Amino acid sequence: MNIAELARKLNVPLTELRERLPGLGFDIGMRAIKVDDRVAQKIIQSWAEWKRAQRVPTGVGTEKQTPAASGEEAKEETAAPPIALPSAITVRDFATALGLPVTRVIQELMKSGVLAAMNERIDYDTAAIVAEDLGFRTERRQKESADESVEMSRGERLAALLAESPEKLQPRAPVVVIMGHVDHGKTKLLDAIRETDVASGEAGGITQHIGAYQVTQKKGKKITFIDTPGHEAFTVMRSRGARVADVAVLVVAADDGVQPQTVEAKNIIEAAKLPFVVALNKMDKADVNTDLVKRQLSDIGLLPEDWGGKTVIVPVSAKTGQGIPELLDMILLVAEVEKESIMANPERRAVGTIIESHMDKLSGVTTTVLVQAGTLHANDHLAVAGKLYGRVRAMNDWNGKLVKEAGPGMPVRILGCRVAPQVGDILEVPEDPSALERIKPSVKGLEEAAPRPRPLTEEEAKVEKRLAVLLRADVLGSLEAIVGSFEKFVHPEVAVDVVGRGLGNITEADVSQAEASGAQVLGFHVQPMPQAATLAAERGVQIRVFEVIYDLLNAVRADLEHLLPPEVLRAELGKVKVKGVFRTERRAMIVGGLVTEGKVLLPSRVRIIRNGETVDQGALSELQVAKHAATEAAFGQECGLRVETRTPILLDDVLEF
Repeated sequence: MNIAELARKLNVPLTELRERLPGLGFDIGMRAIKVDDRVAQKIIQSWAEWKRAQRVPTGVGTEKQTPAASGEEAKEETAAPPIALPSAITVRDFATALGLPVTRVIQELMKSGVLAAMNERIDYDTAAIVAEDLGFRTERRQKESADESVEMSRGERLAALLAESPEKLQPRAPVVVIMGHVDHGKTKLLDAIRETDVASGEAGGITQHIGAYQVTQKKGKKITFIDTPGHEAFTVMRSRGARVADVAVLVVAADDGVQPQTVEAKNIIEAAKLPFVVALNKMDKADVNTDLVKRQLSDIGLLPEDWGGKTVIVPVSAKTGQGIPELLDMILLVAEVEKESIMANPERRAVGTIIESHMDKLSGVTTTVLVQAGTLHANDHLAVAGKLYGRVRAMNDWNGKLVKEAGPGMPVRILGCRVAPQVGDILEVPEDPSALERIKPSVKGLEEAAPRPRPLTEEEAKVEKRLAVLLRADVLGSLEAIVGSFEKFVHPEVAVDVVGRGLGNITEADVSQAEASGAQVLGFHVQPMPQAATLAAERGVQIRVFEVIYDLLNAVRADLEHLLPPEVLRAELGKVKVKGVFRTERRAMIVGGLVTEGKVLLPSRVRIIRNGETVDQGALSELQVAKHAATEAAFGQECGLRVETRTPILLDDVLEF
């Protein structure tokens, strides 16, 4: 629980709560942002007992100002108006709102135990606490801006489109999202459910795209599954998968336990308020420790049913098929509990959500849509955000079978869009297509489908060296995920500059653009056209293609490291006071002295200090102790030195090594 939320529950100012807690036996620290739920309940109980002991009625608030605080402090508080913050904000925008450098805000977040890069989002409660520590007052913004509420407005629009009178609603197939940490067997589990083999076709065995599939349970009931990518770069895509689902399956490997993306997936599921089931996978392995995994799940707030909690855990094995029927039964049981919300009107005009869109080199724009209400027919017109995108020329189910209609809860892949819509867009069949504006296809193919570059922040503009890249991917979700990963490469001296992005194979226009901007071309699941490859060879433009996102990100990270200047580390070894000057050579001097601090090592760099100021630098090339060659002279020893320098060394000079 957030400390701010706890303060609201107790109806007490945050500062007073923090000051009182040590006296009640709860030493959580003055900079704590969150507290364990069980500890929070104990604090609430102890607070109530303390209030009774003070003979103060529980319902009376403590926010009235005391006489001591009603003087100059009150004037200061009223002088500066509170800063309005949204429910979620990036660290960069948060720093801009406070008028502070991003590095200063990140430092304060780290002090409070929050590790967040400048492009990561933090919630309002965290931002409010950090702002208070920095001396600012905040308030929650009641009305979100257009940019901040894009997803919210999409959700509200979808809810309005799906609103129907109860008598028209009929049960539909529940939509289930599979989530969890990378390599915990999500796709293999889905393979076992639908008896196919998708993971072996994915590069590196990692799901690179969102896939939607529909299976029929033995009792004849249909279930729609959405497989979300496992790599950390696809966080945005995973969260999109949660937005269209009715039930979630959190996959945890029995031999690996709870991992960072497990926690992230759990947070996404809870934020979407989805009922969920935990599938404990890889139970066929001999070294599994289910009690350890259950303990780890309990630590993140998922207490198993057999331990007295509410989290349903189903042991399964994607390899042997163990527990798959029980998992499907449990999914249908959870869906039955939520059946009032898993209904739709199949007789209306179709409404759905874009799951994926990409450019197929043979078919053109290919879009995967999950129909959520109504029935989508062949030749239906397609509209997104009031613009006419085209019409359904062909429609295939997840098996590739040509279908003429798709009802609620059914995922289909359609051909006919003139331009690839954004992943997460709401697709609908318009009532009057002629009244809508027709969207124009881009000259280059699909650049307008790609996310637009955002303007650079002041700190990003100060970066001296930028790695220019032109990015091409096969699907829009992957393109967004890669660009989002680039933004996490935060460094004060180097950064990635995406000069162009788009979908489909690499063309001659991409090579020309890369040449003009001095960029390299990166392709993900695409190939350069033959003419483009020839042109790139002639003009010296580097084209690199990747099948696994790990390899692409590692290559870009390595290029950024090459741009960094060499890091010079100076270790102070010791000091020698010059007691005698024996010989002056053309580029060196031979002197004798006493080691007054530390030690002298051969070889090492030398500073010549005279009257407290550095007059020159040199290098130690020979060292003698007691007239014998040595590699080290310790504190208190006298030694002879040959120092390579053009500056004469005088008596009483100090040599720093």
